[in-house]
Amino acid sequence: MSNTALLERPARTAPTAPARLHVVPDTQIDAPAQPAAEQPATRSPRGFALYVGIDELKAATAGVSLPLLVDALRRTLAELAPEAETHATVALAPQGTGGRDLDVVRLALHEPGAIARSKAAAEDSEEDRGGVVVDISRKRVLIDGDSAAFTYKEFELLQYLVLREGSTIERSELVSALWQATDDEAPGERTIDVHVRRLRAKLGRYEDIVRTVRGVGYRFDRHADVAIHYGHGTPSPDRF
Repeated sequence: MSNTALLERPARTAPTAPARLHVVPDTQIDAPAQPAAEQPATRSPRGFALYVGIDELKAATAGVSLPLLVDALRRTLAELAPEAETHATVALAPQGTGGRDLDVVRLALHEPGAIARSKAAAEDSEEDRGGVVVDISRKRVLIDGDSAAFTYKEFELLQYLVLREGSTIERSELVSALWQATDDEAPGERTIDVHVRRLRAKLGRYEDIVRTVRGVGYRFDRHADVAIHYGHGTPSPDRF
């Protein structure tokens, strides 16, 4: 069986033995949030996606196959809405992949909600391991699973370097980017070293992720034990 099947425009004639549809528990088709008359003219429903979670073994146990299920749904749709266009895609996963079939299908077909949950689970898993987690979205740093007591300015300094990973940032750029010219506490190009020293002290045994480029400034170097979380939305405008 091919992994992708393109369903042609269904015939208008009903088959001699139409397929039966059964109510599937816990399945819901979301209705529009507003009556159709109130929907903006630029947005209107154009169709829907139905994710079906079942592997070939379960289908065979039920006396059917995936192509047979697809064909039954196609023929039923042909009876109810002959003008509908359909396209079916079979989601493939490595043998032994755990989890519910439906969740695997949604993730394999890049359903946004499933991707967001998968990323969140991966980030939670990373937080449980050792090393450094720089969480840009939540403005925090975890060191070996514990939250580090960074000040606002210390986090801004680390974030500025992280978002320019591998690039050497001059001291003058750090000062002008992170402090206002009228700020009484704005450091000079030399006293920025004090702020970096405090930042490194809080990074502990991971202090060498912020490297000194002699005579120029500083650079962030990511190690295998460093993870960066940018969040699930639009990346920071600072990110290169």
